[in-house]
Amino acid sequence: MTDSLKKMLQAIANGDISPETALDKLKDLPFETLDEFAKIDRHRQLRTGFPEVIWGEDKTPEQIIKIINLMRQNNSVVMATRVTPQKYQQIKEAIPDLIYYSTARICALSKPETPSQIGTISILTAGTADIPAAEEAAVTGELCGFGVIRLWDVGVAGIHRLLSNRQVIYDADVLIVVAGMEGALPSVVAGMADCPVIAVPTSVGYGASFQGVAALLTMLNSCAAGIGVVNIDNGFGAAILAGQILRTAKKISS
Repeated sequence: MTDSLKKMLQAIANGDISPETALDKLKDLPFETLDEFAKIDRHRQLRTGFPEVIWGEDKTPEQIIKIINLMRQNNSVVMATRVTPQKYQQIKEAIPDLIYYSTARICALSKPETPSQIGTISILTAGTADIPAAEEAAVTGELCGFGVIRLWDVGVAGIHRLLSNRQVIYDADVLIVVAGMEGALPSVVAGMADCPVIAVPTSVGYGASFQGVAALLTMLNSCAAGIGVVNIDNGFGAAILAGQILRTAKKISS
């Protein structure tokens, strides 16, 4: 989007297009209506630093296909979250270059390459069952240009697993900690870390976990300072928050 605006401004400066023509083009940038079922936010990356992302779970394959084809014209990152394998196969028939990250349930038009953003997002899970939410965060972070470090299955039930990897915590720029059951891991990690900790409760656990509500309440009630909590299973939101923290740190230091 930024490159498109620069090209347009340069074209005006060169006299290649008139200000009136440029104004007509700019009218479509704030948002663009697509078949009355979606309004694509053209300016989100300019405003917030990250492009609009497609929520795939409650959209049809046909709707996702139309949105991706429109968004690919301008966005540096085009991705859809919560896409099932079956839905991905249907979408891929129309968009052959679409890539699927099965554990994260994300499909995208690009692959993570060398990080282009400053800072690294370190992601920890309490258990193996928490990996899908953690991978949603990891893939989102990588697609947005950040380096990501993964450390899985280091929950408090075997605290020695976490302590033997304490250097990951000490070296982190920002931490995302994903846990279900009682959700205690973020509190332990925040007591060791000198950086922001973003806690992600998952819907993993027995009946009294109430599909993640127990972990959510534990994290909200943590006695360790410096923890921010996102919603249940919201790995995507955690990654965007981590990215904003790193981008703000860069802005302040520059």
